[in-house]
Amino acid sequence: MTRIIDSLAEISGQYDALFCDLWGCVHDGIRALPAAVEALRAYRAEGGTVVLVTNSPRPRASVAAQIARMGVTDDSWDVIATSGDSARAAMFEGVVGRKVWHIGEPHDAPFFEPLELLSDPVAIEKVDLDEAEGIVCTGPFDPMADPAVLRPQFLLAKSRGLKLLCANPDIVVDRGETREWCAGALAQLYTEMGGESLYFGKPHPPIYDLARRRLQKLGKSIPDDRILAVGDGIHTDVQGGMGENIDTLFITGGLAREDTATRDQPDPALLARFLTRAQMEPSYSIGLLR
Repeated sequence: MTRIIDSLAEISGQYDALFCDLWGCVHDGIRALPAAVEALRAYRAEGGTVVLVTNSPRPRASVAAQIARMGVTDDSWDVIATSGDSARAAMFEGVVGRKVWHIGEPHDAPFFEPLELLSDPVAIEKVDLDEAEGIVCTGPFDPMADPAVLRPQFLLAKSRGLKLLCANPDIVVDRGETREWCAGALAQLYTEMGGESLYFGKPHPPIYDLARRRLQKLGKSIPDDRILAVGDGIHTDVQGGMGENIDTLFITGGLAREDTATRDQPDPALLARFLTRAQMEPSYSIGLLR
């Protein structure tokens, strides 16, 4: 049974590092959440290390610039691991071929910028679907449109045996009060239609491997039992942490706020039902990160 806590400080002394989600925990897609930023700052002041682990399809430098504009201060985190970085490495290794059909918005262009980590990267060329050897999905063309609008293209892609690289496994996010579709919804549809989707963000192992490497580059070797995964996605943050044998803190006031009746803290009975339906058991739960 999950334990409902009142603040991160109540348990933070048990952990040397946080793998902390961003959207829905530290910002709402528009602006920073001040109490969350202050909680991370306080944790770092006590000697903890904060790795921001995000399913953003952007490179980490782009994410750093984005969250700074929102008001997430530099002293609240140490390093960033993005789904985009993990997926970009795979793309430049050629996992979906050299010629790719890109599904995404214009602001996702940094995904295709050169990656210096690889010694012999594949030269990626963006082409139309009928010329493509694979698909790279950083998000919908229109985040408000039903993913089913891409069924005709996906039928063609499936018939040609194209693999889809999903740079963001999230199904939806809330930008302020508006819910938007993410790349994960398209990858899910493609898989349901019989296509093959490749995932690199939470809850899948590659992004956690990247987060650990980021810690090691800081000169910190921290065992899993001293790491806490924090996030509002029950099937991304919590499922991923549990899969890595990492303790988890579920932020119920994000994507699950209506199911758990969260304003400040979740309703215990509704939270228990939600977790039973999800078949997940986070170590701890809290309404909002603070």
